[in-house]
Amino acid sequence: MAMEKSSSKYRTQFWYVAMASFLLWLVLLYLFSSSAKTVHNHERLFRQENIIDLPVENVAQNHESYEAPVVVSEAISVDNSSLPVSVDSSPVVDQMSEDKKVVTDLVEELEKERVEKEKKRVDTVVTGRSSRTRRGNRESRKTRSSGRLEADMKRVRRSIDDDESNLEENSVENHQSSDKEPNYFESKTNVEPKKEQVDDNDEDLENKKGKELENDGSDNDLQGDDNTAKIVSKPKTQRNYASSNSTSQAKTRVNTKRNQPKKDQKVMLQPIETRRNDPCKGKYVYMHEVPALFNEELLKNCWTLSRWTDMCELTSNFGLGPRLPNMEGVSGWYATNQFTLEVIFHNRMKQYKCLTKDSSLASAVFVPYYPGLDLMRFLWGPFPSMRDAAALDLMKWLRESQEWKRLDGRDHFMVAGRTTWDFMRTPENESDWGNRLMILPEVRNMTMLLIESSPWNYHGFAVPYPTYFHPSTYAEIIQWQMRMRRMNRRYLFSFVGAPRPNLGDSIRTEIMDQCKASKSKCKLLECVSGSQKCYKPDQIMKFFLSSTFCLQPPGDSYTRRSTFDSILAGCIPVFFHPGSAYAQYVWHLPKDIAKYSVFIPEKNVKEGKVSIENILSRIPRTRIFAMREQVIRLIPRLMYFNPLSKSEDTGRFEDAFDVAVEGVLQRVDGLRKRIEEGNEEIFDFPEQYSWKYNVFGNVEKHEWDSYFDRP
Repeated sequence: MAMEKSSSKYRTQFWYVAMASFLLWLVLLYLFSSSAKTVHNHERLFRQENIIDLPVENVAQNHESYEAPVVVSEAISVDNSSLPVSVDSSPVVDQMSEDKKVVTDLVEELEKERVEKEKKRVDTVVTGRSSRTRRGNRESRKTRSSGRLEADMKRVRRSIDDDESNLEENSVENHQSSDKEPNYFESKTNVEPKKEQVDDNDEDLENKKGKELENDGSDNDLQGDDNTAKIVSKPKTQRNYASSNSTSQAKTRVNTKRNQPKKDQKVMLQPIETRRNDPCKGKYVYMHEVPALFNEELLKNCWTLSRWTDMCELTSNFGLGPRLPNMEGVSGWYATNQFTLEVIFHNRMKQYKCLTKDSSLASAVFVPYYPGLDLMRFLWGPFPSMRDAAALDLMKWLRESQEWKRLDGRDHFMVAGRTTWDFMRTPENESDWGNRLMILPEVRNMTMLLIESSPWNYHGFAVPYPTYFHPSTYAEIIQWQMRMRRMNRRYLFSFVGAPRPNLGDSIRTEIMDQCKASKSKCKLLECVSGSQKCYKPDQIMKFFLSSTFCLQPPGDSYTRRSTFDSILAGCIPVFFHPGSAYAQYVWHLPKDIAKYSVFIPEKNVKEGKVSIENILSRIPRTRIFAMREQVIRLIPRLMYFNPLSKSEDTGRFEDAFDVAVEGVLQRVDGLRKRIEEGNEEIFDFPEQYSWKYNVFGNVEKHEWDSYFDRP
């Protein structure tokens, strides 16, 4: 019983607490709702007061900006007498006056052009340069053009009058709009579609008028000036409510140059076009930055290049070799080795005036690889694969470059200071001489410059052997040429060389025999074993300086360095095979071979049918002077300037490097055009007739064909 009384007591107390809590909650709820209603009423009154105090200028601006109908809230009562009723329209008036001025200037400009055209038409009629029919047609076109021009001018004047009337109407509307209070609680999304609709209508109207002007073929003035057409056809609504910047933009459009040229479209496979007056346009050359393994490392390890020659000394001075004393009072002489042409060419390319680091501008791409020096290291070794290793690695590196992918290497070129036969070992004869550089597929796409090329391939072109003279200034060139003109030449002809008894078709033995028989008219320097005279530049040049004609028979191959040493000395070369010069140096020597040389068929000498002395003695003295002058003029383009020299130092002269680069650029341009034309075959003649095509431009039958029969 005691437990039941105790639990009943606790239940009664719990209900008292619950009832008290519920009543307290009701009181708090009532107080909260009353305070929220009071705050809401105060907020509404605060908004009404702020709306009434807004300036009318802002109201007008918003009204003009959105062009929305003005809605006044019924819940707000405003005393309009307390608000200003006038709106300052001076900015609009100033803006319209400026627009009017721009349009007036346009009208005056059109009027001036019409007067000038009428004046030209009258002058044409007076002079009577054209036929009556053409003059009548032109007058009719002018009449139609002037009629349309006057119509356009009337439309412009009418638009000006409309602008003035619209200005007055807008001023009245602005006064009236100030009497109404806009509803700032209205959503702006209801206004923006109307603005877009107005803009669309303006664009349609502008496009429509633009098409009308374009269809008017006789009105050249308005048709050619798109900017003017846009201003004339601009809708009134857009002009009336334009911003303050529209006036300056309109003036800029009126003063813009007419008929601006369109940007040139990019031509496939072509380098990027440069400005018209660019002196390097079409002459830019990009030089690959090949790994040092292919050039610089070879020079650093120059002691490994040859077993018998100090190539470190010969590759000094940028490949020119040791400096020599002045000759005939002229400086610029070096003991240059023919195998260092690659180094000389590379250093000359570094000074090339149109060298670019942007490959997209380049018309040709130079690969600064030293294939001759690289081959020299292993040429007498027992492992042919070592001769090919660097060349194969370079081809792999080139294939991965972006420049190569543009034309598959057909715009690339490379230089080798050896004959082409040193790079044409076939895979079937691994034990043969040289390496396989010239027969690699990648190199066959390139242009290869060598001191002697093969008459039977597409991609090989011969460039002159380096001589001992490398001038740095224009004065040195002129001074040397003047000395050559004044030289006293005691001997009719001379020969410097050694016999080739192991070559059955060589005519050197016959030439040396005839020279010995001529005694006082021929000077012979026989390069026998152990003699050092043939390796001393001063001794060789003395022989050539004292001779009128210098005999240049083939040696181990078609060409000789002696050819260029003799021309440098002003000595007229005598050739016995067209492959010694005529079919080789097609970029550097004149097409007319009789102007600078004498040709005696080697077959006649071999069979003893001719006397060299008799042939040369019968040449008139006047012709000899003319031939020597031509030879002396050829000197600059057959030698290589000092790489330290600059183009402004050598004046108007071009050296062998400049001529070779120009030849490469022309060849690459021709290949590029044939590719763009879609020709399946880049070359339209058999490869075995390459020599004939390069010399004569065709492959027709020629008297020299027997000289180039394939062995």
